[in-house]
Amino acid sequence: MLSKHLQAAAGNVPAGGGGYELYLWGDNAWGQVGNGQAGNETNPKQVGTSTDWASVSGGSNFTLAVKTGGTLWAWGLATSGQLGDGTTVTKSSPVQIGALSDWAQVAAGNSTGYAVKTNGTLWAWGLNTGGQLGDGTTANKSSPVQIGALSDWAQVAAGSNNGYAVKTNGTLWAWGGGSNGRLGDGTTVNKSSPVQIGALSDWAQVAGGGNTGYAIKTDGTIWAWGLATSGQLGDGTTVSKSSPVQIGALSDWAQVAGGVSNGYAVKTDGTIWAWGLGTNGQLGDGTTVNKSSPVQIGALSDWAQVASVNTSNSGYAVKTNGTIWAWGLGANGQLGDGTAVSKSSPVQIGSSSDWAQISAGGNAGIAIKTGGGALWAWGAAPGTGLLGGSFSSPVQVGALSDWVVVAQNGGFTASIKTNGTLWTWGRNDNGQLGDGTINPRSSPVQVGALSDWAQVAGGNSTGYAVKTNGTLWAWGVGTSGELGDGTTVSKSSPVQIGALSDWAQVAGGAFNGYAVKTNGTLWAWGIGANGRLGDGTTVDKSSPVQIGALSDWAQVAGGNSFGYAVKTDGTIWAWGVGTSGELGDGTTVSKSSPVQIGALSDWAQVAAGNSTGYAVKTNGTIWAWGLGANGRLGDGTTVDKSSPVQIGALSDWAQVAGGNSFGYAVKTDGTIWAWGAGSNGRLGDGTTVDKSSPVQIGALTSWESAASGSNSASAAALQNP
Repeated sequence: MLSKHLQAAAGNVPAGGGGYELYLWGDNAWGQVGNGQAGNETNPKQVGTSTDWASVSGGSNFTLAVKTGGTLWAWGLATSGQLGDGTTVTKSSPVQIGALSDWAQVAAGNSTGYAVKTNGTLWAWGLNTGGQLGDGTTANKSSPVQIGALSDWAQVAAGSNNGYAVKTNGTLWAWGGGSNGRLGDGTTVNKSSPVQIGALSDWAQVAGGGNTGYAIKTDGTIWAWGLATSGQLGDGTTVSKSSPVQIGALSDWAQVAGGVSNGYAVKTDGTIWAWGLGTNGQLGDGTTVNKSSPVQIGALSDWAQVASVNTSNSGYAVKTNGTIWAWGLGANGQLGDGTAVSKSSPVQIGSSSDWAQISAGGNAGIAIKTGGGALWAWGAAPGTGLLGGSFSSPVQVGALSDWVVVAQNGGFTASIKTNGTLWTWGRNDNGQLGDGTINPRSSPVQVGALSDWAQVAGGNSTGYAVKTNGTLWAWGVGTSGELGDGTTVSKSSPVQIGALSDWAQVAGGAFNGYAVKTNGTLWAWGIGANGRLGDGTTVDKSSPVQIGALSDWAQVAGGNSFGYAVKTDGTIWAWGVGTSGELGDGTTVSKSSPVQIGALSDWAQVAAGNSTGYAVKTNGTIWAWGLGANGRLGDGTTVDKSSPVQIGALSDWAQVAGGNSFGYAVKTDGTIWAWGAGSNGRLGDGTTVDKSSPVQIGALTSWESAASGSNSASAAALQNP
């Protein structure tokens, strides 16, 4: 059992030439569970039906895996190119990275992927703001780029924003973010190319934690470096170190793994140990107390492999008898034991004894079985994306709910099912349902017969969608050129916008369309008054025009008469009408070209209301700016703000959406909240009263995403079944 696991972990073909089933569980907000449908999972869910998986690695929001034939696959969030498939389009089912079959080992980081080929070359792709791709640049890459020209790399590991690798000569290397000494090279400076850690050549294995690195030497000693505030260096102190320090004096360590603020290791005698942060029981020793030196988890000596990931507060392990166990934070179902309760001691996941390899994602578990089936996953629903669903025990990947994308604006709703079909309902006086009629529908009707729709967005009376082949389509009102098809004629069925197939994301404004291409360029079309096209003019355009010349745009959102976009570097920009401060740049002046909102680079998602902007930061805080009437800023006032103000003090927000005079947001615990104008019951809290601070909608914790539009007085949301 152990020998099979070790081969799988190294990415080689398992013993006997066969493959494994692949299972995942936990957070599925970006499709990282890979089941091609809605559903975060609290039980292992099988990924597809393949039984030829060789190794798997979970990142914070995506998953990478190698098959026995040496092909490389990815699924989950792709906004930084971390899927490596040449796009920034999120995928909820595995997609192959390139066509080659010479991949040997893979590691997934925060938003970066790493891999070693069978020829010993080292490759990386995805987010690169701190130089974590190691290719000498700080530019994101959506396809693998080689790190240097050498072919002597043996193993690669991922930290939060770092790469670590061991060469065949036993030397240890690091690159990327250098804060807290996490590179181990004696400095705290970022490095965009690999630098050697020390001068020794006796390193055997390396692992990355949140801001900490771990490694085992050939003599069985274990070492750590980087942040130590929670005792995660394991050296008995809470003092950070920029060079490796030995953990204890023993030389019987066999395997090491890093959590967000923890270290885990298995000894040669089969005992398992942990150290660092213990607040969620992630040390597995029955307590919630931090430990700065290794403590044993239980008294047994039958552990084969341990896993965590640099964004996880949970631990996972496989025993020599093939059973799988978990402990620590369980709020997202990531323990896979059928609950959403944290555990301070290991609990068994199911009753199967055919598990071969375990990995971990940000809030997900990933495991491979020894044969005969599929890939599984489990976890709860923090929901920042377009996927929904929640389960409390390991179950095979299946469709408990088949809606994965929802968009709402102007009195109509559009949604995509897991099978790729497109459905609409609601108002249809201008053909905005796209079903070839102008008849309103109170129940969903399918748009055409095709099943290749990937993403949908709503304008005022116009619908937009991107297909899986990257083509862009629109329907509904077109009198101001908002269909983008070169005409000013309305259409009641989808028409293609141009002939290109390189579109990644689309958004609708009141009378405009906005889209980002796979190459990171930003485009707009429709009415041009007040500079809302962002192209430096106020002239209407009936076909897409590029906004500026840059190619570093990641996400776009459309408001009533303005647009917002987030760049790959985390900065946020705005253009169009600014009279109520909705541009967020500290002025009330309209702009016909993008202006930056503040100077920070920690924005994760942006949404637009009628005259208000909303955004979530990478730290989970939520912010608003613009018109404040009816309390729509959510900051407890009704005063306009021309710069972002924080909504409350909490940092547990996952996704935000803007309506006509209100906002909606989903928290990481799956609860949904609203604020602003309460007329017509639009806040969903059972009243018709305005609220200037967020109020919870119901008591459920199963919401995945919320959607509304800048001209909509209603909203739509995905909920777990």
